Amino acid sequence: MIIKSMRLTMHIPWAKSLKDKRMVVKSAIAKVCDKFNVSIAEVEHQDVIQTAVLAVVCVTGDTAQADSTLEHVLCFIENRSEAQITSVEYEFH
Repeated sequence: MIIKSMRLTMHIPWAKSLKDKRMVVKSAIAKVCDKFNVSIAEVEHQDVIQTAVLAVVCVTGDTAQADSTLEHVLCFIENRSEAQITSVEYEFH
């Protein structure tokens, strides 16, 4: 069993309230859940208006498949989110 996680830090420059931020975060989470078989959640900075930190976790039987899935999720979020991704960190468990 291979468990790999990705931590994305996102900047939402136009957000003026937590409601604006939640709209972007919830949309990104819902779209990823609909398209990919991964777990995703906001894990840090919930009270910071223009910053969101998402964790994405993939469990597979193959390292290459986990890498591919997380890269596809990253590209998907980059192309379909109104936020800018400022950092990406990977962990292998």
